[in-house]
Amino acid sequence: MTHIRKTGIMKRMTKGVVRMKRFVCFCLCLCLLAGCAFALAEEPEIEEIEISVADLDEMDEGEDDYAPTRVTGKVYPEPTAADFNSKSPALYKCKIRSDNPRIFKVMDMDQKNSNVLYSRTGGIGDVDVLYVGLRWLIVRKDRYIGYVLRQWVEMDSIKPIDPVNTPPFNVQKHAYTAVTATKCHVRKDMSFNEGEEDDGDNYVILNPGTKITIWKMYDGWAIVNYMREYGYIDPNELTDLMPVSPTDEEMYEDCPIAAYTSYYKMNQTDNNISRIHNIKVGAELVSVILQPGETFNANKLMGPYGKAKGYQPAIVLSNGKSVLGYGGGTCQVASTLYNAVIQLPGLRIDWRRPHGGNGAVYLPIHCDAAVGTEALNLRFTNMYDFPIRIEGCTNSDGALSMRIYRVH
Repeated sequence: MTHIRKTGIMKRMTKGVVRMKRFVCFCLCLCLLAGCAFALAEEPEIEEIEISVADLDEMDEGEDDYAPTRVTGKVYPEPTAADFNSKSPALYKCKIRSDNPRIFKVMDMDQKNSNVLYSRTGGIGDVDVLYVGLRWLIVRKDRYIGYVLRQWVEMDSIKPIDPVNTPPFNVQKHAYTAVTATKCHVRKDMSFNEGEEDDGDNYVILNPGTKITIWKMYDGWAIVNYMREYGYIDPNELTDLMPVSPTDEEMYEDCPIAAYTSYYKMNQTDNNISRIHNIKVGAELVSVILQPGETFNANKLMGPYGKAKGYQPAIVLSNGKSVLGYGGGTCQVASTLYNAVIQLPGLRIDWRRPHGGNGAVYLPIHCDAAVGTEALNLRFTNMYDFPIRIEGCTNSDGALSMRIYRVH
């Protein structure tokens, strides 16, 4: 009986092993079939989610992604607090946000080692703005003169002392346009000497044929804005160097009356490559002629931000999650154009919203224009009695240029 019982158990165990093997084989076959089907299938569509395009720019270009560059060579000598006194004429009056009611006497580029020059609970009220830098203001309060980061200014409080002769707070008029003649090095300082081999201390190297604008010439160098720093270009690497009209009147035929260039990163990640592509698409879409009385609408021209418009997908932050969306980079297109538009008093800004926090770091603080939703848009109206032409151009090599012309 015992032998028979053991034999029966062994048979049942053998049948169980066979069933298990058959089940495993069945599962393997399903996996192979699924893999073949996936390989043969077309690439799945990426959902065109309804998000703010500004979300992507804030995530990719937000303040946490920015660190001021330390340089050891010669740079443009911006004014310091020591260059001003109690009788120095002010450009603007403004208020400092009450959650940081301090004026700093000394603060290094890492925003450390600061000495509080003036502080008062509940805010320090109005201050005189003596100088506007890319990241810093030099301000005066009573008999104190010191530094305040631009993000601590209450933007709605800024008032020019002389509204007729003082440009709007955000305006930085670029004085020249140019085209890169060779490989063009946007350097971190002016210590490089002609004839030397490239020392690699560059923000970016532009390709030949790239259109750029120049803030000013100084000591034999062309100075440009790179992010929130100044970059330096050897004029020998440029061609077609022409002045931008200081007014809305042409200086010569086809002379731009306003121009501005911003820069973007050239990281070769899939996400950033898509962003570079989207910047080029957006620049082409905003290159239009605006008739007298006509309103420019960035979302209408560049949107809808989807594949049908030519955009590529990139990682977007939506409802706190990273998802695939279209159109990242178009905020920089709108922001660069905004910095050209505000140079012209005959172009009325109807609607503009900056990114939150410190804004998009490819421009000075408070100088950006987010797009992507009804609440985030750039709209302006041509109040001139002549048409204007907007030209957006990029060579997909790190620079985005906007130029505005009169149309005859």
